[in-house]
Amino acid sequence: MAGVDFNSDLGESLGLWERGADDAMMQVISSANVACGFHAGDPGVMRETLAKAQRHRVAVGAHPGLPDLLGFGRRRMDVSSRDVRDYVLYQIGALSAFAHALGLRLHHIKPHGALYVMALDDPVVAAAVAEAAAEFDPGLPVYTLAGGALAAAAERLGLRVVPEFFADRPLASDGSVVMFNWRDRIDASPEAIAQRVRSFLTGGSVPADDGTLVAVTAESICVHSDTPNAAEIGPAVRAAIEGSGREVTAELHPAAGAGERR
Repeated sequence: MAGVDFNSDLGESLGLWERGADDAMMQVISSANVACGFHAGDPGVMRETLAKAQRHRVAVGAHPGLPDLLGFGRRRMDVSSRDVRDYVLYQIGALSAFAHALGLRLHHIKPHGALYVMALDDPVVAAAVAEAAAEFDPGLPVYTLAGGALAAAAERLGLRVVPEFFADRPLASDGSVVMFNWRDRIDASPEAIAQRVRSFLTGGSVPADDGTLVAVTAESICVHSDTPNAAEIGPAVRAAIEGSGREVTAELHPAAGAGERR
């Protein structure tokens, strides 16, 4: 049975502020992108999220963002490439320390929010993110969209690129993902999102927001834990994956460990 990874952004609470359907998503995903303290998360949340992932045998990746707690990392910032590189390396290192304490190793890196979008579009930002990942561990896969600047930068450095499909975000007719201000452009009901996943898995394409079919290249499927109804969307997507004859698994990257540290 062919496998497909199912990932979600988790650990995005902060102090007394709780965000995301982490507990529900943890039961259905195969890999978690864990916030590292810049856009969300704090040391206690990081440790707790990793411990939950360990109990559920979910692979853990670093989810670094811009230093923007008030904007949840979704606001573009005018930052130098050196700053981006240091921000990303710092955050990977912080999460890795908690993973090490639990006997885990990181499985991947996936930028968050505005940093994700900037790395898609800007080769300078993309290079900085890829360089930080390579400095930490050249065997660490990078999750991003196929065809973007980050994928190209990571491949130049010999990093494993894992293209992903955002099941709960609309596609424009040119194939680009609508990351922000998307709620009026997609039916985010569990069944509608599950149907998008089935369309991708069985036909390799997904309807854009104008109804045209857009080809999608991906090895991992993402549902955000803070999408409304994520607790219901997650199980519906897992059922759609398995109903399409695929196994939900993070074991796609031989260089990365998904469980206990070896």
